[in-house]
Amino acid sequence: MRLTKYGHSCVRVEHDGGVLVVDPGTFSETAEALDGADAVLVTHQHPDHVDAAALARQLDRRPFTLYGPAALAGAVDGLPDVLSPVEVGQSFTAAGIPVRAYGGRHAVIHPDIPVVDNLGYLIDDVVYHPGDALVAPDDVEIDTLFLPIHAPWAKFSESLDFLRAVAPRRAYALHDGLLNANGLGVLDANFRRLSTVDYRRLEPGARIDV
Repeated sequence: MRLTKYGHSCVRVEHDGGVLVVDPGTFSETAEALDGADAVLVTHQHPDHVDAAALARQLDRRPFTLYGPAALAGAVDGLPDVLSPVEVGQSFTAAGIPVRAYGGRHAVIHPDIPVVDNLGYLIDDVVYHPGDALVAPDDVEIDTLFLPIHAPWAKFSESLDFLRAVAPRRAYALHDGLLNANGLGVLDANFRRLSTVDYRRLEPGARIDV
């Protein structure tokens, strides 16, 4: 598989001619990420993970299937009416690529803020994108983890413990769109120093093969 990391939480997956995009949100380069997409996975309804206007523009150019929690349909204004709802534990094929859904709920930001549905996606039993929750799959070894490194709902210690619990072969920074160079430098150094995982941060548009 070829993976392209776009801004914040967006990842494009290309495999055997299929193009799958995860979480094309408003902090991401959505036009580039969605170009040629056959399917889109959305972890949850927050705008930094789903840009409804960008999805609508892409749908005008090329049909695709949208997968995500059923709650997306009523929670995101302007979302194209092409949602295929996904449940926790469900296995399905998107853009010709096997996917399994984990988790179920977004991490708590604050007791006064409602908790929404959130799904993590394991792609081809290789790549895990958790969305906005630190749910570690307990039925499979993860090769490649996209690790949320900063969020209103996460502390560094929680992300580090999640990285250690998943224990992937390698990890790439995710959910980093709110950080400046100072914060990125501090977090990157600490994840490398305090874990045994091959941890890296990819610049937007960087591609890797897994």
